[in-house]
Amino acid sequence: MTEPPLTTRTAPEADRPQEAPGARMFSTAALIASCVGFALIGALQSLYGPAIPALRQEYGLTPSAAGLALSAHFTGGVAGVLVFNRVHGRVGNRSLLGTSYALMALGSLGFALAPSWPAALIAALVSGLGFGGIDYGLNQLFAVGFGNRGAAMLNVLNAHFGIGAVAGPALIGLLGPDRYMMVFAAFGVVSALLLFSLRGVSDKGGSPVAPVTADAAADATGTAVLRRSMGGILAAFVALYVLHVAVEAGVGGWEPTHLETVGYGSAFAASATSIYWFMMTVGRFLVVPLTLRLSEPVIVGVSCVGMVGCLALATVPAAAPYAYAGVGLFIAPIFPTGLTWLNRTVPTARRAGAYVIAASMIGGVAAGPAFGGVIEWSGPRMVPVLLCATALVCLALVVWIHRATGRTKAAL
Repeated sequence: MTEPPLTTRTAPEADRPQEAPGARMFSTAALIASCVGFALIGALQSLYGPAIPALRQEYGLTPSAAGLALSAHFTGGVAGVLVFNRVHGRVGNRSLLGTSYALMALGSLGFALAPSWPAALIAALVSGLGFGGIDYGLNQLFAVGFGNRGAAMLNVLNAHFGIGAVAGPALIGLLGPDRYMMVFAAFGVVSALLLFSLRGVSDKGGSPVAPVTADAAADATGTAVLRRSMGGILAAFVALYVLHVAVEAGVGGWEPTHLETVGYGSAFAASATSIYWFMMTVGRFLVVPLTLRLSEPVIVGVSCVGMVGCLALATVPAAAPYAYAGVGLFIAPIFPTGLTWLNRTVPTARRAGAYVIAASMIGGVAAGPAFGGVIEWSGPRMVPVLLCATALVCLALVVWIHRATGRTKAAL
């Protein structure tokens, strides 16, 4: 059974001059609220780690048990992406985002007030469900709702995720880990307040960005051919998202260990890692004007080349801190720009965006134990080598996707 299209326009409407797609999707207030929502999910995701010392003291936990909060959050996130994707066509944008904001508010407040550790884990799972719905819902709306500006707007949106990810731990550090309850509760209240912005969101989805072909007849034929090859292309996108987010999380998790191993102090290593995350946010803002001039495959391809080069440079101890900052700059555009590329390449697959967003979460969760096992065997000095090899696979996938799409169009 085929799913209904995101929007349907009659022929007379198509003939009339159209306003910018984003203007139909969001009011100005709703657009600002969406960016706030993304900053919020970035902050919430980043709060669990700094709160671990207080969680251990509050509930009498071991380090591994305290780490289950983030695992529950990500489990809920993956489930939220997949569940909300299943019902999106039936419930509309406002209901999807409203339910997601409400779940995140409920989960955050529940985590802050949980009387026991099992209750806290359930609250983290609920918060994760809302996180997944917001991550999927806003990424999808921005990808298809802004037309040719989709890549630019997605980079702006995801840059706010980075702002939240930097601000969350800073807030915990300022107030102290023992006041994590206040921070989770405050973010829950902010999430609830975002419900009032939903009147400015169109309840209909935007139109997928069509692939560029010679004429309308070629477009129709191209879509049919792309549908037949969609499985392989989509699988390559999923692999790209799993691996590039694994590199992203791997640098964030293992950069301090590598820098300390090659002679830097722990304080310097921690500061260098903060700069890495900061450069990811900067990179998404810097790429915005480039998305209006360069195609998505070029931006993603150059980003992967830069990521590989910087990780290779990180094997040189004197250059390693600067190289890791460069990784943050280059890796930044891949997630948001890749979503627009996916919608152009596979415009008939409404579930494609959900699959790659879920894959990105799985990559983030799997990166720690996967890289950890290899590093335990090979030693921390191999961190940049291992990450560079993974980045090379990402580059190979980008080249393959670009060539596969080109061969499909050439066959028309």
